[in-house]
Amino acid sequence: MPPKGKGGAKGSKGGGASGSDGGDKKAQAPKGGTAVKVRHILCEKHGKVMEAMEKLKSGVRFSEVATQFSEDKARQGGDLGWMTRGSMVGPFQEAAFALSVSTMDKPVYTDPPVKTKFGYHIIMVEGRK
Repeated sequence: MPPKGKGGAKGSKGGGASGSDGGDKKAQAPKGGTAVKVRHILCEKHGKVMEAMEKLKSGVRFSEVATQFSEDKARQGGDLGWMTRGSMVGPFQEAAFALSVSTMDKPVYTDPPVKTKFGYHIIMVEGRK
């Protein structure tokens, strides 16, 4: 009798646990989270941010465009690091949490740029937690 019970438990544990774990992780990722790893390009003038947008659309790497065009402390590739919900200005935060996670080679960014009190931002998200 014991071998039968052991075999049944082993089979159900292995199949059920791995299936539900994978599903839970995928379900949480796109739902916003509490922090995002953000890069941005900030320009005071609309004309300049549109130039930056054209560069991105022509295939130039996000970090290169940020280094060339961004007018803030995050000039080194536009990396702002991990930002928590509540630490960003309203429109920036809304846009950042609405974006899907992407890479600098194939960025998903805000188009059109987001306007805040600091200027115009092109935002991309590299991670979410």
